[in-house]
This record gives sequence, C-alpha cells and structure tokens, in this order.
Amino acid sequence: MNGIWTQFGGNLSFVCLAISLWAHFSTQFQRHSLLQQKIAFGIIAGGASIGSILLAVEFHPGIYIDLRFSPLALAGMFGGPIAAAFAVALAGAFRFAVGGAVMPDAIVSMAAATAIGLIAHFWIRKRSPRFTDVVLLSIALAGVIVASMTLLPTLASADVLAGIGFPLTALNCLATILCGFVLLKMQQWQLERSILVTAFSQSPDYLYVKDRNSRFITVNENMIRLYRFRTTAEMTGLSDFNLMSRPLAEELYHREQQVMETGEPLIDCPELIEGRALLASKVPLRDKQGRVIGLAGVTRDVTERAALERELRESKNLLSHAMAGMSDGIAMYDKRGFLIFCNEQYRSAFPLSGDARVVGAHISDILRRVAETEERAGIPEDREEWIKAASASLHTNKDEEVQLHNGDWRSIRTRLAEDGAAMAVVSHITATKEAEIALRLSAEQLRNLAETDGLTGMANRRAFDEAFARETAGSARKNTPFSLLMIDIDRFKAYNDTYGHPVGDQCLRIVSKCLHQSVSRPADIVARYGGEEFVVLLPATSAKGAMIVAEQFARRLAQENIVHSGSEFGRVTASIGISCATGATLRVNPTRLLTEADAALYDAKTQGRNRILAHSPDERHGMKDVG
Repeated sequence: MNGIWTQFGGNLSFVCLAISLWAHFSTQFQRHSLLQQKIAFGIIAGGASIGSILLAVEFHPGIYIDLRFSPLALAGMFGGPIAAAFAVALAGAFRFAVGGAVMPDAIVSMAAATAIGLIAHFWIRKRSPRFTDVVLLSIALAGVIVASMTLLPTLASADVLAGIGFPLTALNCLATILCGFVLLKMQQWQLERSILVTAFSQSPDYLYVKDRNSRFITVNENMIRLYRFRTTAEMTGLSDFNLMSRPLAEELYHREQQVMETGEPLIDCPELIEGRALLASKVPLRDKQGRVIGLAGVTRDVTERAALERELRESKNLLSHAMAGMSDGIAMYDKRGFLIFCNEQYRSAFPLSGDARVVGAHISDILRRVAETEERAGIPEDREEWIKAASASLHTNKDEEVQLHNGDWRSIRTRLAEDGAAMAVVSHITATKEAEIALRLSAEQLRNLAETDGLTGMANRRAFDEAFARETAGSARKNTPFSLLMIDIDRFKAYNDTYGHPVGDQCLRIVSKCLHQSVSRPADIVARYGGEEFVVLLPATSAKGAMIVAEQFARRLAQENIVHSGSEFGRVTASIGISCATGATLRVNPTRLLTEADAALYDAKTQGRNRILAHSPDERHGMKDVG
C-alpha cells in the first residue's frame, strides 16, 4: 500500500505541475480572445489528464488507477463547456487508443467527472469562484469516483473500491483542491492586473513610462490620441524627438534626464504640446537595488482652465481701465464675501439698499437690507434661507436679471477673478426689458391672429391642420380612439341670398357658439374649416362619444331657432359627418379620418340634410335623423 501511495504522489506532483505551468503562462494568452484562452486551458487540462494516465498505478491486470479526473473536473468548472469539451475529448481519445477491457468504464467515469465540473461552472456562473466552491467540487468528484467504482461493472468486479478506493478518492480530491487553489490565485492575479492595466489605459490624464534614454516603454490611450497613433505599440520605442520639434524635444529630454540623474521628482511643470496647455509631473523609477531605470509621467490637460484664467486676467485688466468712467455699476467682493470696491453707479442702481453697499460690508448684510426694504421683487417668505443661498452663490460665474420694487430691471453679471474675488457689473435694462415684453406680446398677438378665424373667433384652417397632425400622432402613439366631426350649415347660400351677408355672418357666429358649448374638454378643438363648414377634433373619444357631442350641438342649434325661409325645415339646420379611428389607421394614414368624415357629411346631405351620419375607416355606422 505504501508503494501505491508513493506512485500516486508522483502522479499528484505531475498534475499539480501541469496546472501550475498553465497558471504561470496564462498571462501570455490574455492577448488572445476568450475563446482561444478557453481552448488552450482545455488542451492543458486534457494533457494533464493524459500524463496522469501515463503515470497510472496498475491495481489489477488491465486496470490502472490514476488522477485523471481532477484536471477534467477543473476544466469544466474554470473553463466552461469549451475547455471541458477539449479536455475530455483529448483524454477520452487517448484512453480509447490505449484500449483494454476497462476502457468503456474509464471513459464513462471521465465524462462524469467532466460533467461535475460543468455543473459547478453553471452553478457559480454569475459570480467569481471561491475556495469553498473548489472544496465542494472535490467532494462531488469523490462521490463520482466512488459511484464509478461501485456501479461500473468492470471496476466493481475487480473490487477496486475495497482495494484502492480510499487513496484513489483522497488523492483526486487533494489534487482538485491544490490545483483549484492555484487556479483561484491565478484568476485573482489576473483580475488585479486587468484592473491596473485598465486604470492605466483609460485614465483621463496622459500616462506614460520611459526608459533611461527617455524612450517610451508604455503609454495609455490618451497619449496615442494626443499624438494621433492608432495603438500603443506604435509609440513604444519612440522618444519626444520623433513626436515634436527638436527644440521642444531637447528641452523635455534634458528636463527628464535631470529628474533621473538627481532622483528629484518634477511636479506640475507647464508644457505646451500639440496646442494643448499641460501640467506634467514626472518621478524616477528605481529597481530593487535603488538604481534609476526610467521615469513615470502623469500629464494633465489644463487648456480650458488656462483659457479661463486668461479670460479672467483680461477681464480684470479691462475693469481696472474702465471702472472709473463706466456708466454701469461695478463692485468687487473678496473670496470671503466682503465688499472691497464699488463705484457710485453701483450704489445708485439699488436706491433702497445703497447705504448698505459700502466697503467692508458683507454680502449677507447687504442682502438682509434688500429683504428688509423689499427692494427686489420675488423674495420668498423664508428670508434668512434666501439670504444664505444668495450669499453662497456669490462666487459663481453667472448672469441674472432682477426686478426692483418700482418695476425697474437690473442686469447683474458676476465673474470670478484669479484670487477668488467676485466682480459684479450692474446695468440698467428697464427699457430693454420693456421692449422685450412688448415684442413678446406683439408676437403672441400676431400668432393668435394667424391662427384665429376673424369672424367666429375660433381656430382657423391653418391652426386646424397643425392641431390635426399633432393630435392624431399623439393618439397613434397612445393607441387611443380619435374622432372628428365635420359640420356644414344646410342651405347657407340661400340664407345669405335671402337675408344678406351681415345676417349670414351673425348666423355663423351663433353656430360657432353652439359648437363651443357642445364640447367640454380643453383637449377638444373647434375650427372653421371654410365658408359654412366647421370641424371638431375629439382626441381620446370613441364614435359613441362623438355622436353625443354631435347631438348636443344639433339640439343647441335647434334651440336657437334661427328662421330660414329658404330651408325645407323653416329654420337653420346643419348636416354632420362623423369619423372615428384608432392607432393602426392613424399611424398609417391619418388623412383617411378626414376623408371618411367628409364622405359621411356628403351622405348626410344627399339623404335629406339635418342629420348625423358616422363613417369609420373600418366600418360604417348608422345614420341618425335629428330633424
């Protein structure tokens, strides 16, 4: 028995060595696709299983015992179906080639071990494997091995379980735990390395490492974008002399060599490269013996910040020249919020709080005076909270317009200086605001005139067309019914000829009033379609609801009892066509709704007038006589 344990020990060493070699060289495969990595792992696991078979212990003539199951189970758990398939295919093919009476049982037990690994893989597929998972896999593998020795006929007849079952099971479990631990550590190291590589590659700054001669060893993605390369490999081995003008490259080279010679880091050194303003920090890199072997650099793009600083400097210089003679009010607050300068125009711009706007006053005291005198319109009831919020927003680049108690308007433009001070420029814009308001009102009036029928005051044809397109599209999206009423005054030409156009216009106004009174929702739209024709848009309304609206209108018009001697009814009546459609029709052809309503109106007039007739794109509804 001791000899068997010794031979199994050599088998165990080989399996662990094979898996350890894969863990060592697996980082080389990270450059390849995930599929290629899984295939490689499957081949290594299959090779480890084959090696274990070659080192097998002969227990009984024709029956050899080894640790082939551990690599197969690990291939299934850590590599998934692809790795498992390659591993079991290689090991199974080799075992088939070896042959022997126990060959079928051996292949079945190998497949079972692989299946256990796959079950473990799918069990933990939504998380990373842990050491406890490896232990549970080894226990499950032990169960498979014991079951194989018990149930498979050749192994059972040779009494393998009683003779060598314990060392076979124990060493397969031990191999699984040891190799699984190695694979777990490998995955952990690869994850840490991947995080570091990703952080380096995707950093928003420009990161690079150079050798002792200031040649690039590695760079991140921002660096290759800055110098318009496609891959990091294209920059490897290059120096600044390959990327920029010689004078600038020499300056950077000497600066970096000084860092490496003195060992003193360079922090936030300004550089101008490719038209970008940069701040570079460079530190020497040392080996274990303390020798400088290169440098690492971090460069931040401060182009926008430099532009802002330049703008603030220019603004400050401009202010110092123009401050005394400007017509606008000017004030400057330090970074703590105390007023350090203001001109007389600034004080006079705020007549009720001008006496509080003196050098040395804090912004919160000035705002408190504004609140007490109610100098500014729109101050909330919680004055202290408003004072606190307004004081906190002082040191912010902003443009605001405020209205005073007497209706005057002030424009306040606030800009920050380099030292954190806030400069405020106050302008009188009352005339501008009044002109703006008047212009907006005029534009609104013109828009209303353009969309309103001059006679009836309801929406005109143009407004109807816009509303029709908008509302039908909305109903199509919501898949809700949409109804349309088309109304025509019966014998209206005869009415005009009999009573004259002024009376005819009054009749149209009454009809318009009846239509407005017949709809109740803000979403319903009544419009004059042309001449004596009117339309009503009823979003989210079925044909039944549209019929109710049409009947209400007909009753109201009848109650008006407008005498019409030229009509067969002796009074003014109207014919009404109704059409209703839902999402499908509205999406494909919304104008069909108009066509059907017009057809319904035509049928109503030809069939005797003074009636309501409903059509729809899908079916026709009955006619209703309202006379």
